[in-house]
Amino acid sequence: MPAKKKYSAPVRKAAIKSKEHERPEAGGDFPIVGIGASAGGLETLQVFFSKVPANVDIAFVIIQHLSPKYKSIMAELLAKHTPLSVRQIEDGMRVLPGCVFLNPPDKNVAIFNRSLHLMGPIKASGINMPIDFFFRSLSEDQKERAIGIIVSGTASDGTLGIKAIKGEGGMAMAEDPDTAKYDGMPRSAVATGLIDFIVPVETMPQTLLEYIKHPFLSSPGKIKLSEAGTQQQLNKIFALIRSATGHDFSKYKPNTIQRRIERRLAVHQLEKLSDYVIYLQKTPSEAQAVFKDLLIGVTSFFRDPEAFKVLGQQGLEKLLQNKKANEPLRCWVVGCATGEEAYSLAMLFVEAMEQSNKHLDVQIFASDIDALAIETARRGVYPDSIATDVSKERLSLFFTREQGAFKVKKKIRDMIVFSEQSIIKDPPFSKMDLVSCRNLLIYLDVELQKKIITLLHYALNPKGVLFLGSAESIGEFGDLFEPLDGKLKIYQRKAGNSHPVIGYPTGRGPDDQAKSQPEEASHVRRSFDLRALAEKTVLDQYAPAAVLINDKYDILHFVGRTEKYLVPPTGKPSFNLLNMARLDLKFDLTAGIHQAKSENKRTTRKGIRVEYNGTFCIVDLSVSPLPDKGELPPGHLLVVFEDRTSAHPADDAFLKASRGKTKEPKARQLEQDLNSTREYLRATIEELETSNEELQSTNEELQSVNEELQSANEELETSKEELQSTNEELNTVNTELQNKVHELSRTSDDMNNLLTATGIASIFLDIRLCIKRYTAAAARIIKLIPTDIDRPLNDLKTSFPKVDLAQKAQSVLDDLNTFEMQIESEDHIQYQVKAMPYRTAENVIDGVVMTFINIQPQFSQAESKLRRFATVLEDSNDAIMVQDFEGRILAWNKGAEEMYGWTEAEALKMNAADLLPKDKQNEFQTLADTIKRGETVRSLQTRRKSKTGRILDTWLTITLLTDKNGRPVQIATTERDLAWLTERA
Repeated sequence: MPAKKKYSAPVRKAAIKSKEHERPEAGGDFPIVGIGASAGGLETLQVFFSKVPANVDIAFVIIQHLSPKYKSIMAELLAKHTPLSVRQIEDGMRVLPGCVFLNPPDKNVAIFNRSLHLMGPIKASGINMPIDFFFRSLSEDQKERAIGIIVSGTASDGTLGIKAIKGEGGMAMAEDPDTAKYDGMPRSAVATGLIDFIVPVETMPQTLLEYIKHPFLSSPGKIKLSEAGTQQQLNKIFALIRSATGHDFSKYKPNTIQRRIERRLAVHQLEKLSDYVIYLQKTPSEAQAVFKDLLIGVTSFFRDPEAFKVLGQQGLEKLLQNKKANEPLRCWVVGCATGEEAYSLAMLFVEAMEQSNKHLDVQIFASDIDALAIETARRGVYPDSIATDVSKERLSLFFTREQGAFKVKKKIRDMIVFSEQSIIKDPPFSKMDLVSCRNLLIYLDVELQKKIITLLHYALNPKGVLFLGSAESIGEFGDLFEPLDGKLKIYQRKAGNSHPVIGYPTGRGPDDQAKSQPEEASHVRRSFDLRALAEKTVLDQYAPAAVLINDKYDILHFVGRTEKYLVPPTGKPSFNLLNMARLDLKFDLTAGIHQAKSENKRTTRKGIRVEYNGTFCIVDLSVSPLPDKGELPPGHLLVVFEDRTSAHPADDAFLKASRGKTKEPKARQLEQDLNSTREYLRATIEELETSNEELQSTNEELQSVNEELQSANEELETSKEELQSTNEELNTVNTELQNKVHELSRTSDDMNNLLTATGIASIFLDIRLCIKRYTAAAARIIKLIPTDIDRPLNDLKTSFPKVDLAQKAQSVLDDLNTFEMQIESEDHIQYQVKAMPYRTAENVIDGVVMTFINIQPQFSQAESKLRRFATVLEDSNDAIMVQDFEGRILAWNKGAEEMYGWTEAEALKMNAADLLPKDKQNEFQTLADTIKRGETVRSLQTRRKSKTGRILDTWLTITLLTDKNGRPVQIATTERDLAWLTERA
């Protein structure tokens, strides 16, 4: 299928249909070993397989770098050194134990369900990485049973594949770079820090066989957490790791921990957890090794390309639209590993800003608990195999090529601050517009996942974007986030929802953190002012009972007393309205909510008979959708309960005594006393009522003060959280700056030592031609002292009074050309001075660099040599003269004076034509024109006229003289008297 050729990542299950090949069936328990080899690989593989016994139940798949047009004879060559069956891979071939499979030229190999499949090479940015391609595929197909080996070869192919194998819990081995014929590939793999065995090729087979014999390979998952003593041993391991690294892995998923620790037992050939505990105690370096193994460091640039594409089109565009020009755009990458994801997001931001023509200050904070990974991320240097994941355009825009690797450009690097931080135990960052937490939650237990989700919610600004891994989700926190793309796990924090009050990390110890209850996340933070307090009091006193619910029927707020209508449910705590409603209300409440949502208008239910404390009351129920004003997400409802039961006071029966027409005095007195008592009692009751009102008022004031104090306390807590987050950011930035200061200090030391070692006098001028820096040699030549820093060059008295150095430097700035000339100092020493523009790392002209090289020894030597030549020429018997192209004589030696009779003083006033007979008058000009055209003039016989008029037969040799730029300027002639030669003969 042509579509297969387009894959640039490991083969997906849906991408290949297994083709049954005519091979005998085999069991599926044998391990599959991938071997990556390149230059020098043949000799290495011959040694390797000569040590592998014939009866091994292992399949080997060898991936080499082969020329596309080369017909490989590797199978024949390797078969001479091994009893195993050596075969070249064919499409759909089943992997069998006891066999060695070789990749064919111009094909990439993938494995799916233990079948090998051939695909066209993926030449991203002109580079094919067949070893990375197969190792990634092997890691997905074999998981923790995958084994990858890197042997001799150049460049870095296989490095990313080794990371993928280790990410799935597999084993990685590399040839010792010191013994490899070509150490590029082994050294790159070892640099990842993920290699389990670094051994010479001679001992590789024995190491491999010992590892494979361990029960982990035959039956992964042998450690049963339910068995007695297992959890106790694991707790000891966790304690030792925490003591060595400061990180607690007890909240990671048991399966993840189990497989990783089992693999460490296999590496060290240990059978029991108790033995591994002892080994950990005796070997301090093992704690760091298992810590590295437990970290899930599988990452790559633009991992899940479709998710990054949608994030750039939807998430980042919305963030840019909502930002003002002077506002920074803040991002947090949790678990950044070696930095690929953080740099990928930085590139996305740059592309989104270019597309929208809106440029903001982007601040990306990338954190991880792996210090070595953070150092790698800070360097920003990645192997050339990243070309598989990064497009050619992005490599050109965002990377520079340095020594066989790709280095992130400064404009991208400066957007990111890398820091060592644990999201589990360290304070989170805050006020983020984007948080990326990909492929971390899936390795943690459920409770820790919930805690981290609330932390991420806290870290985000309203409408901020949350970016999770493909196998992760927000779980039960749908009330906090809404999906931008649920399939690709891109979410947005809901507007209007206050963030939960979380027990966020404060750097406390694990015991303190364990006391923090996750249920705290259910409370909602609110702040009150006086107006809100007054409104609340009125609602509590006079308004009917009511509740505010969201679209999932969870109660967000209570108004008034609701105990007549709602009761807490038994079992797990819940604020769901339907779970809390009394039985008599549930039917009408459900119907009313459904009708209000479907019709989007207020609905009522009247005359509902509800039992409360053994009696019945009549309740009216109304449900009203809240208007959509952009402050709350849609779906919020207000449910009001109104008790309309009439009071029925008992009919008081008053017994009326018969009265006579006359009253006795005693009776009259008693009646008067009774009236007085009644008045006194009435007054007392009024006083009590007044006191009760005052007490009630005082109580309300105290409640108001208490609420204000609670509000103030909440504000202080918020300020504390923000200050702690700010402090964490400052610590991170400070660490980053310290690293940069160290790098700059090293660079400055290197430059100073280089300048001192060369001994070349150099001065560095800024754009104003003021002294910025100079070397010790320059101080001696130009007479500089430390106080001359920042002084204009023109103000200094130099050792070259005849040359205006400042004017020369200015001409370099004006023309942006290099200036070079020879000058003489006041003590008559010759120097070669060179001036060139000073360019920054961003290729900005920021001054001038001038160097002064003492050429006096060479000058003196040349001058001496010139004097010797002049003496030879002057004393020659031949007539030697120099003329310009118009024939004017410029030089005349003694030989010419003796041959022609004119003295030097006389000759320098003459023209070469004066030496020519009448029939040769045009000869000189003809020869001069021929020479000027670049044509060669051979020696010739001619005639000349002496001062006495005698005609001489001469042999003429012409030499062209040029200036320093090679342009012809003069003609030198050597003339010999042929009559004199005849006489000598």
